Amino acid sequence: MPANFLLDPKAILTAADGSIATKSDILGLLSTCFAEVYEFDPAAVLAGLEEREKLGSTGFGRGIAMPHARYAGLKRPVAALIRLPEPIDFAAADAMKVELVFALLSPTDAGATHLHALAAMSRMLRDDALLERLLAAETSDTLRGVMTDAGERDAA
Repeated sequence: MPANFLLDPKAILTAADGSIATKSDILGLLSTCFAEVYEFDPAAVLAGLEEREKLGSTGFGRGIAMPHARYAGLKRPVAALIRLPEPIDFAAADAMKVELVFALLSPTDAGATHLHALAAMSRMLRDDALLERLLAAETSDTLRGVMTDAGERDAA
């Protein structure tokens, strides 16, 4: 995994059921994931993600969204990765529906650190071969394996 942020393997998952149908559903799932894995307040996470989305969609393009926010009390950025079962409209600039959501929470006072973590995520997702493998992953275990392989390749 990249050194710019922590991505706990438990925060890498596939949303296998049909309960995720909207952008709001995605943000809710992310807040639950961050709460369960990193022990954050889900309401505070959701509020931060929703506030950032009000500034403009974090739909990155190419079927990817990168929701992000600041969160008080963090020492370093943390991430979550979700592969959606069906593409969902996220109001991305390229108008493509989102299938992959890579979210980031950063310390409230970490301006440059936050930008470096977002840049690291962006670089990873611009790798066509990696993106293809992530989009093909049908289970959380497969998705975790792809990310572990990517992290090992980056470390070499």
